[in-house]
Amino acid sequence: MNHQTFTWDRSGNKIRQTERWLEGLWISVLLLAALLLLLINLDSLSAQDGGKQIVAQIAEEASRIPVESWQWLYPTTNGKPDLVQPPLLHWLIAAVYQIGGNNPWIPRLPGALLTAFSVPLLYGIGREIFPSRQTAIFSSLIYLTLLPVIHHGRLALADGTALCFIILMMWCVLRSRRDLRWSFGIGIGLGLICLTKGLLLGLLIGTIALLFLGWDTPRLLTSVYWWGGLLLGITPATTWYVAGLLQPSLLPKDIFNQTQGLLWTSFDKSHMSFSWYYLMEIFTIPWILFWPYGLRLAWNNRNWGWAKLVLVWTGFYLGAITVMVTKLPGDFLPIYPALALAGGALLTEVWNWPTHKTFPRFWSIGLSLMAIVASLLSVYLTRPEAVNWSLALIFASVALTMTISAVLVARRDLQFIVILFWGSYISLLLFVTSPY
Repeated sequence: MNHQTFTWDRSGNKIRQTERWLEGLWISVLLLAALLLLLINLDSLSAQDGGKQIVAQIAEEASRIPVESWQWLYPTTNGKPDLVQPPLLHWLIAAVYQIGGNNPWIPRLPGALLTAFSVPLLYGIGREIFPSRQTAIFSSLIYLTLLPVIHHGRLALADGTALCFIILMMWCVLRSRRDLRWSFGIGIGLGLICLTKGLLLGLLIGTIALLFLGWDTPRLLTSVYWWGGLLLGITPATTWYVAGLLQPSLLPKDIFNQTQGLLWTSFDKSHMSFSWYYLMEIFTIPWILFWPYGLRLAWNNRNWGWAKLVLVWTGFYLGAITVMVTKLPGDFLPIYPALALAGGALLTEVWNWPTHKTFPRFWSIGLSLMAIVASLLSVYLTRPEAVNWSLALIFASVALTMTISAVLVARRDLQFIVILFWGSYISLLLFVTSPY
């Protein structure tokens, strides 16, 4: 009996050690792949954009303020503290200025690093809600190969930073279902969102979390310990806002007027068109082909926790930004993690389909059209009168990826999933290493 127990213990420990080793391996691989895309060639980006220039200027001024003066707590715009554009990103950039000096890549480094860490965090969400590691891996790879995520993460703007904190908060929400102590992490994540992008985004993401828990784990919403941890975690952000209101130079009506302006006036008239805005912001090849099927799969499995999270996250946030007149390029970013989870669930389902089941014809047609468009652009960019080999190579990589994937889908070969991941990553790598 003792010998059998000892053997079982050794076998169980070996399995757990293997599991921990695989977890660490995948987290490391995803993080390194994200760091490569987000940090390489970071100093070549243009700094002429007004928004990025203002962020860098405020951060540089904050870096020159002595720590003991406490003035750095409220960076100013035109001499007035701005609570609508909170200071967390400015603080991070100012801290990097202190270490690395005034280099062109310094303002972009904090956001790029945090966006990179959001990839393994999304993997963590997948491990919490999906029964298999494969689904978490597929979701993380979809998220990693989304051009808007990589693009906004490499800019000196708060979008990539806020995206990391959103995923961190949602991960803590899922963990709190098993351990109430993680509610403190929810409060911290929510506070970081508010200190990065403002109260409006914090309110939206917080509402999504409460709606999900109300549907999936309603007992948490009646727990005093859960609410206590949440309120304790969000205390630093709340203190910052309350202390700002007590300043004589900033009145509550200023915050109301600024927030009202954000909600009901548009900074860019080109974003007023509903159809064009969504067409430009959602068009993320090739994964846009799979998201409708992923959302339908979530609806069909809405009794499962992962489906509830995807449906609440996607539906509520999409509805919220629809009613807002102001639509900036980074506004759609918070929905991409949910769509990546839906896509990962679909690809896992496809991977386990019976051999006699065919793939939707829409996939092969869509991939073929993408291949044709990318091929035409690649040929067009090699005209003798205006050769652009860098962009031509990028579009050639996209065309090759889509062509091979379309053929594999038509043949019902599951390797199309691997080709899409690998080809999309290589195409993005060529893009971030180019002058563009």
